[in-house]
Amino acid sequence: MQKYATIIGVVELRLQKVGYATTQKRYGIGSSTVTLIMKRFRELGLSLEELKAMSPKAVETAFYPPENMQRSEKPLPDFDQIHARIAAMEHPNLAFLWMEYKDKNPNGYQLSQFYELYRTFLSENFGQEKVTMPVERIPGERMYIDWVGDQPELLTDPATGEIRKVHIFTTTLGFSSLVYAEIFPDEKLPHFISGVVNALKFYQAVPKYLVPDNLKTAITKHSKDELLLNAVFSDLEDFYDTIVLPPPPRKPKGKPTVENHVRFLETHLVERLKEKIFTSIEAMNLETQKIIADINQRDFRNRKDIRRSRQYAFETYDKPRMRPLPPGGFTSCDYRYFLRIPDNYHLEYDGHYYSVLYTYHGKPAMLKATMSEIRICDENNRLICTHARSYRDFPRYITDDTHMPPEHQYYKELNAHDGAYYRRWASVYGEAMSTFIDRMLRSVKHEEQAYNSCKGILHTCQDVPRHIVEEAAQFCIDASACRYTYFKKALSRMMDHSSLQKRSTDGLPEHENIRGRDSYQ
Repeated sequence: MQKYATIIGVVELRLQKVGYATTQKRYGIGSSTVTLIMKRFRELGLSLEELKAMSPKAVETAFYPPENMQRSEKPLPDFDQIHARIAAMEHPNLAFLWMEYKDKNPNGYQLSQFYELYRTFLSENFGQEKVTMPVERIPGERMYIDWVGDQPELLTDPATGEIRKVHIFTTTLGFSSLVYAEIFPDEKLPHFISGVVNALKFYQAVPKYLVPDNLKTAITKHSKDELLLNAVFSDLEDFYDTIVLPPPPRKPKGKPTVENHVRFLETHLVERLKEKIFTSIEAMNLETQKIIADINQRDFRNRKDIRRSRQYAFETYDKPRMRPLPPGGFTSCDYRYFLRIPDNYHLEYDGHYYSVLYTYHGKPAMLKATMSEIRICDENNRLICTHARSYRDFPRYITDDTHMPPEHQYYKELNAHDGAYYRRWASVYGEAMSTFIDRMLRSVKHEEQAYNSCKGILHTCQDVPRHIVEEAAQFCIDASACRYTYFKKALSRMMDHSSLQKRSTDGLPEHENIRGRDSYQ
């Protein structure tokens, strides 16, 4: 069967007396085809202008009636029934229906012909198909991330025989379409992050953009005006120095690459996994790796595709344009969100309480715990402070002094000093003061009861000459009155006596206007 352009072109050239050889060369057809077209043109009894006025489909049907086509060996699919099934399927998959058709008709049409016939059926019965916008896929630019929609029952409990559902995590690269898949028991945050990290290890490279679906495990909020990443995914973005760029919300056409691969895996991965019985996630993932390796090595159906296969396209085009993995591995934290920081400005984790700057009390915060560190961030995931993680039973409160308000720092300093501290402070003044403070500490039943008195005495002495402090201390020792009130009175007397003595010993200043006592004899 020849297309409309060939039929019209042959008729035009032959009516213009162009030879057979030129006509054959122009349209790449044989002489018998030229003869057949001209024979049927004459049988139709139409002029060239009348022929051109007809629709291309009508011209093709007129020259090649369907009843004349030799298709008896290939049964035509029942596209009415197929279209009804497509409409009823939760996850429409034309390739799966073709596989059913081929099972019943081994000599039937191949997949590409099946697709073409179905497109023709849609065009004839439902009008022209929607046009699609071509998208230029840039090598190494995007990694698409999603969960396969179906949760197949593939995991068998060896104890009870119960069959459980599993969840399939998948990623694919925008240009090469190299696919990665991993099985998890659920779709919770730790497994989602593990999937992303393992996918990047699989590629051994980092793309410019990570494109997850709008999942709560990745995206906190995504509207036309605002994008908020989950704190964990934000940390992952920083570690790999990449950009998280989810598609528009509720727009599946914003990520057709991964959506196509999700549908592909629903058939080509899940159906092959169903052929075996698995009693562990680990065994299922080993089989998944083999199936995915086979899919990535498989040649594309279009032999003219420069990508050849997913693996070849990845090695040739994607990977050279991607960044290498950063050193080390991404450490996933244990995340705790606090709606408000308590008034005591400490956040609890694993039986310990870690301080944050007191001015943040009452505000939301995020605590991130690793094996060695506690990181506290604000509601926008900006770091506020860090602590070394404590595993000892005590102290339970891990406090940075700079986080405390001034009055709390004062009381902490007060409570932190012991008898040795006050003895060292007293030794600065001399032996008498050291003896006096030591006797004060020993004079009470519990040493701690004298700390406030020692502190008050030593602060009082700060601006007093040392020899006066020593004299007051010795006076109290001699009187066996080593008490706070007695010392203050003694110190006051000593200072008054010292001041009076100074005034009495000081003579009048010499001056030429002062006559002196000799002037009065």
